[in-house]
Amino acid sequence: MSHSPVHRAGNRPARVELREGQTYTWCACGRSANQPWCDGSHQGTGIDPVVFVAERDDTVFLCLCKSTGSPPLCDGTHNKACKPDKPD
Repeated sequence: MSHSPVHRAGNRPARVELREGQTYTWCACGRSANQPWCDGSHQGTGIDPVVFVAERDDTVFLCLCKSTGSPPLCDGTHNKACKPDKPD
């Protein structure tokens, strides 16, 4: 099944505090108004959010470009995938 295009929600990762044992739902489609978290905007796109449970209290960087190879964590792909904010 094909799905709608993924939208870039930002050019830099979101720094978030995770709490051990808490369930999180990361937006994979880029449409959520509550980035990096899912707000249900993916309905009908064929793209599902990534649901995960924090293994420990931690500060992490979650992908907003939606091109990471290790969702939901940022892997630096935005450095290659995004256009600069300002022209050189």
